[in-house]
Amino acid sequence: MVGNVLVSGSTGLIGSALVDSLEANGYRVTHLVRSGDAGEDRMVWDPANPIAPEAVAGFDAVVHLAGEPIVGRWTEEKKRSIAESRVPPTRHLAEALAKTSRPPRVLICASAIGYYGNRGDEVLREESGPGRHFTSELCLQWEAAAQPARAAGIRTVSLRTGIVLSAAGGALKQMLLPFRLGIGGNVGNGRQWMSWIDLQDEVGAILHVLRSDSLSGPVNLTAPHPVTNAEFTKTLASVLVRPAIFPMPSFAARLVFGQMADELLLASQRVEPAKLVASGFVFQRPELRQSLQAILEK
Repeated sequence: MVGNVLVSGSTGLIGSALVDSLEANGYRVTHLVRSGDAGEDRMVWDPANPIAPEAVAGFDAVVHLAGEPIVGRWTEEKKRSIAESRVPPTRHLAEALAKTSRPPRVLICASAIGYYGNRGDEVLREESGPGRHFTSELCLQWEAAAQPARAAGIRTVSLRTGIVLSAAGGALKQMLLPFRLGIGGNVGNGRQWMSWIDLQDEVGAILHVLRSDSLSGPVNLTAPHPVTNAEFTKTLASVLVRPAIFPMPSFAARLVFGQMADELLLASQRVEPAKLVASGFVFQRPELRQSLQAILEK
């Protein structure tokens, strides 16, 4: 049983919920943070620089979730910042863990379904190849950065996470105001697939990965029933009891968000959580309406 866990990105949407769940389940959590004072449950690091191997010795597991938010217009500077907040820090952490005298049993690193790119109606599983755009290349480099830990014999997992649903943050929080005002609608033609996961299941899946020695390499963290953007829009509007008759045309999305629109809002990714299901993970909220009702009707 894993007991002592080092977590980066512990103040983010997923990280904060994960820490709460870990502690509720009896795990001892140390926060890997960029600033502030070190303490009994806090370790300070500079993710841009190498880490002394013995600084990360003695943990049973490491969960690395840190990275700059990707929402916003993707200028070249923004894209560089997104990559630099993910790839070098992951490599520095993996190299330190590989060299420490007391390595963890498992290293779990964030990744994303952006790995697959825009794939239309194709069903995407962990063995599916990458796309050819910025997010695909980013995820390829991000996952490869963990290779030193894998080569040292540490079980290493890359979490290819979909759209995480929570009223506290992420994509759903951004959608709520326009939909509550009755001015929500499809993005583009609405036919693109959206692979989503309830925050509760995201956290549950990470705990499952921690405990499942059979899981390694990429693992898709998405609900078993992806939906089209049109179906998502219709379901969200129905749960909120609002109309959804104001679509955002593709050209408007590109005008507002630039490249991000093509790779996140208009891209189609029909992802299946094949490894999770095969390993026995049971989703608590596998259906979109069930998830949205649980989140929004509290």
